[in-house]
Amino acid sequence: MNQPQPAALDKSAALSETQVVGQWLASFEAALQAGDAKALAAHFADDGHWRDLLAFTWSITPRQGAQAIAALMLEKQGKAKVSGFAIAEGRTAPRRVQRAGVDVIEGLFRFESAVGRGFGVVRLLAAEPAKAYQFMTNLQELKGFEEKVGKHRPTGEAYSRNFGGTNWKDQRIAAQAYADHEPTVLVAGGGQGGLTIAARLGLLGIDTLVVDKHERIGDNWRKRYHSLALHNHTDVNHLPYIPFPPNWPSYLPKDMLADWFESYAWAMEINFWTGTELVRGSYDEKKGVWDAVVRRADGSERTLHPKHLIFANGLVGFPRRPDLPGLKDFKGDVLHTAEFSNGANWRGKKALVLGTGTSAHDVAQDLHSNGADTTIIQRGSTTVVSINPSAKLVYGTYEGVPIDDADLLVTTNTLPVTRQNLQRITARMVELDKKMIEGLIARGFKWDIGDDKAGHQMKIRRRYGGYYLDAGCAQLIIDGAVGLLQFDQIERFVEGGALLKDGTVTPADLIVLATGFVTQEVLVGKLLGEDVAKKVGPVWGLAPDGEMNNMWKRTAQEGLWFVGGGFANCRVNSRHVALQIKAIEEGLITKQWEGPPADLGIR
Repeated sequence: MNQPQPAALDKSAALSETQVVGQWLASFEAALQAGDAKALAAHFADDGHWRDLLAFTWSITPRQGAQAIAALMLEKQGKAKVSGFAIAEGRTAPRRVQRAGVDVIEGLFRFESAVGRGFGVVRLLAAEPAKAYQFMTNLQELKGFEEKVGKHRPTGEAYSRNFGGTNWKDQRIAAQAYADHEPTVLVAGGGQGGLTIAARLGLLGIDTLVVDKHERIGDNWRKRYHSLALHNHTDVNHLPYIPFPPNWPSYLPKDMLADWFESYAWAMEINFWTGTELVRGSYDEKKGVWDAVVRRADGSERTLHPKHLIFANGLVGFPRRPDLPGLKDFKGDVLHTAEFSNGANWRGKKALVLGTGTSAHDVAQDLHSNGADTTIIQRGSTTVVSINPSAKLVYGTYEGVPIDDADLLVTTNTLPVTRQNLQRITARMVELDKKMIEGLIARGFKWDIGDDKAGHQMKIRRRYGGYYLDAGCAQLIIDGAVGLLQFDQIERFVEGGALLKDGTVTPADLIVLATGFVTQEVLVGKLLGEDVAKKVGPVWGLAPDGEMNNMWKRTAQEGLWFVGGGFANCRVNSRHVALQIKAIEEGLITKQWEGPPADLGIR
């Protein structure tokens, strides 16, 4: 019996990129359906990469190596039943590009599975197009449970023409009160992570409640320091379904963003309790629900019983306040960056800012701009890159293609490819920022190129800190307008400031602690108990498989999820979390996926 082989390209004439990708997809599917591991593996480069997002594995699963890829695909294919691979119509056409230094033919494709439909990306080696260097499968929707948008939108008749009954406003008030029902999902945190997952779940018909301790939606941005603006471009930061207006600035100010959050929550009909904080919770194994206690602004408490609890509080817990020698003796004011508003009250005063991350530099620059004599204190080496042009290089994939296509393209990379790509980008950043870097080092600043020479982006993945995207403070330090002090020069803090080891005192009226926040695990332990925190383990940071620990997928604690990160992270990965929860609620999957039951009748 003849077994499927890798795409045999017609060499009698030059093939277009579309033909090359189409032939490979057809040959790949034949091998997959035949169930022959050898034939399937032959479609991938020996060091090829596959990243599956729910389609085969119902998780976020990377694999490297042709044999490993084929083995996992065939292990899961019996229940996943993935088929129908074809070039995606209406998407970015197949083309020749370079990814992570490798020349490839890149194409977007569509497919179906037993339970849903999806899109993916294949990158064929340009020099050997029968072999895929990268392959990604991304489940996008569930059959029979499509998002209620476009042709699937609700008719509105339940409230638009409900003569003698409740109208839309009445129903929205009742839905948000939860007087006679429980939310299926409780989301703790109302920033971009909470809003995006709530929007996704809402359009899948999952009753979701967001709680946030602040008085207004958007206060998590609105209440931050006065000069704050996003450090990456508006074009990559859109929330799902409703993009920012095209006339908005390239880097969004915090208050503009905060007000948009309020509008977004209204437009997406998100149930949201402001002035409400999750204070404790436990999971009822027998009932399969959480006993989640929330406290309202008036001090009253209510116990909710959601099936799913999502932490969307920004990847970190409460502010970290280190016990620094002598700090309790300091007679001036001590603020954490979370409490800092602006430097207007410190004009003519002396300020010390402890830390050299992005918030520390922004606060120092704000204090300086308001007339405060400001010194920044460095505790560890820091990666500093310019916002423009260097930091923009990371988002090059988004240039010239629709945002939905770019989201697929960036989702394709496994950690080894991501690292290789970031090393190349970081090397270019160092070239572009050479003058700034040399100036900082000459001033005594401890600068580093980042983990694995992969710059600030790898630091974000590993510890969400240790870097600064320069908005102007670097030059202030170079020029001496903002002072620089190394922490190891300090003996201890005293009444009037910092006592240095040489016996001199650096005077201060204000000390700002830019010392970050405790890890998410600490907060989980405080709210849900240490047993749950230990059961789940680290949140964020790199797991052994190169994915992010416990992010955007089922955790060891049933019904507990974590979302967060930058706007693009939230936009892309909120879909994956919503689909998993919807699939669980509809019985399509169990905690340990057993495949779809035979009697579901899925189209």
